[in-house]
Amino acid sequence: MNINITIIGQAIAFFIFVVFCMKYVWPPITAALAERKKKIAEGLDAADRAERDLQLAQEKATENMRKGKEEAAAIIEQANKRANQIIDEAKEKALEEANRVKAAKEAELEQEVNQAREALRAQVATLALAGAEKVLEASIDEKAHAQLVEKLAAEL
Repeated sequence: MNINITIIGQAIAFFIFVVFCMKYVWPPITAALAERKKKIAEGLDAADRAERDLQLAQEKATENMRKGKEEAAAIIEQANKRANQIIDEAKEKALEEANRVKAAKEAELEQEVNQAREALRAQVATLALAGAEKVLEASIDEKAHAQLVEKLAAEL
C-alpha cells in the first residue's frame, strides 16, 4: 500500500466527516449554545430587574416606615393634647365643684351664725331681764315690756 493513497483516503474520509459534522452535528450544538447564551442573558436581566425591584421595595419600605413614624408621632401628639385637655377639664370641674361646695358651706355657716346670734339674743334678753329684776328687786312683767326687750335684743 502506498502512503499517498492512504493519506488521500484519510483526507477524503476526514473531509466527509467534517461535512457530515457541519451539516448534522454542528447546527444543534450552535443552537444549544445560542439558547444557553439567551437564557444566561435573560437570567442576568432578571437579576438586574430583581435588584432594581429590591432597591425600590427597600426605598418604599423606608418611606412607609418614615410615614408610619410621622403618623405615630402625630397620634401621640394628639393623645397628649387630648390628655392635657381632659386634665384641664377635670381641673376646671374640680374648681367649680370646690367653689360650689365652698359657697354651700359658707351659706350653711352664715345660717348657723345667724341661728347662734338669735339664740344668744334670746339668752341675753332673758339674762337682761333677770339682771334688771335683781337690780330693781322687783319683778318685771315680760309681756308688758316685750317691746323694750326686743329693742335691747336687736341692739345686741
